[in-house]
Formats: sequence, C-alpha cells, structure tokens
Amino acid sequence: MTIYVVTLRCADRPGIVLATSTAIASVGGNIVENDQFTDPVTSQFCMRTRFETVSEDLDAIRDVIVVAVATFEPDLTIRREDTRRRALVMVSQYDHCLAELLYRRDSGDLPLDIVAVVSNHPHCAQLVARHAVPYYEIPVTPTTKTSAEDEVRELLALLHVDFVILARYMQVLSESLCADLAGRAVNIHHSFLPGFKGARPYHQAYERGVKLIGATAHFVTGELNEGPIIDQDVVRVTHARRPDDLVTLGRDLERSVLARAARLLAEDRVALVGQRTVVFSQ
Repeated sequence: MTIYVVTLRCADRPGIVLATSTAIASVGGNIVENDQFTDPVTSQFCMRTRFETVSEDLDAIRDVIVVAVATFEPDLTIRREDTRRRALVMVSQYDHCLAELLYRRDSGDLPLDIVAVVSNHPHCAQLVARHAVPYYEIPVTPTTKTSAEDEVRELLALLHVDFVILARYMQVLSESLCADLAGRAVNIHHSFLPGFKGARPYHQAYERGVKLIGATAHFVTGELNEGPIIDQDVVRVTHARRPDDLVTLGRDLERSVLARAARLLAEDRVALVGQRTVVFSQ
C-alpha cells in the first residue's frame, strides 16, 4: 500500500469533506488519518488527510481529487508520504539549533531532507561536513547583502527547496526575500521579543527578574519576529538563576521548539491562515 498526504485550504462551504472523501474512495483509498478546522476569524476551512491505496500513480490520483474539489477553488497539495520535503538551513555562528536538526534527521526523528546549509560565517562548516551535507559560506555585508541573497535564491531553485529554516541566522532578510519565501521560511527566537529587544536579551531578562523564559518558532515575514507562530515553549525560572543559566535553558528551548516546527512543516501539518496558523499536531 502507498500512503498519500493531502492538504486543502479554502473558504468554508458544505460538501468539502464529502467531495474529498468520495474522490479518495474512488481511487481505492482508505483514510487512515483526518484533521479539519474552520478558522472563526477568516472562515477558512483547513484539512489534512492521510490515506492508503494500492495505486502508485500520483498524477492520476491528483487529477481525480483536483476535479472533485474544483468547485471549492482550494489551495491543495498531495504527495506520497515517503517523498520527503527538502529544506535549506541558514545559520550564523551559534550551532545548537543546527546540530539538533542534523541529529534528528540522522536518527530518523525528523522526516526532512536537509539539502544544504548556508552561513555567513565559516564556524559551522566542520559540524555540517560530519553529517555529509553541502555547506555554502555566503558572507553578508551592507554592500553585499543584495548579491548574497541572490546567491541564496539561486540555491533555492537549484536544489528544489520546499522550506528554509533559520537556525539562529543572525541576519535580517530583506522584504523582497521575505516575500519570495512567504509561508516557506521558519525562524526561531527567544520569546522575550518584543519586550527585550536588541543584544543580550537573557541578560535584560535577568535584570528584570523574569519568572518564565521561552522560545517561539514562527514564519518569516517582512516585519521582524512578527510572523505567524508555529510552535512555542517555556520553562519556569527563579531569582536564583544567573544570566548564563538563562542562556543555557533558552538554547535548550530553541533547539526543541525549532525541531518541532520543522517536523510539523515536514509532515504538512501547518496551514497558514492570515496572521495565524492552524497546526494539526500528532
């Protein structure tokens, strides 16, 4: 049996589930997992369906489903589940998030192909080499920013990249590149933003005596750290924690939150609805 994953997003109307399930049944499909939600703010209907069938003809199955739901004018994707999404990771000097992604990929916990790593520094080259992933060092300065982003665009096209993961990439992407990557790029940041902006956020938090620290994974938009949220987590801290303790705890959160967000994207579990996300968790 071959397992397929279908995602669908459109304006909510009666009959969407019926049309989709009828089409799946007509190709001999058996639904093994289904999640759906209608967003009350936008009235957008979102659905993710996994089904199995003996047919291995992806194009034929896609044609049947597309015709069946055409009247709803949906944004629709369908793929074989064993066709893994392709990701390009961008990183600067901090390697903790990158190391987590590479480890989880190698251990089989992250069903994602990391096809390349791009960095504006050489620091992570040896780590990436140990995992047999191509490493591209593309320095960024105020005068080379445009040409550097053009190099990234060329890589995205050459490697047929589905998603970009900013794993502590300490450069602000231009509005133009953000627009090109809309709904396809995820970033990680400490959850103090926008309350503790600028350098040394954990030290600022320590000085204010925070009781919670956290991390947030979100889609990248032209507005810095304001994109739709995919995943978050927090940990409680006390007055006894020093700034270095907060940094350590924060890095642990950043690793796990970004890895979870990457897995959700890899499994087509995230639907972008306006400024919000619908996340179909396992």
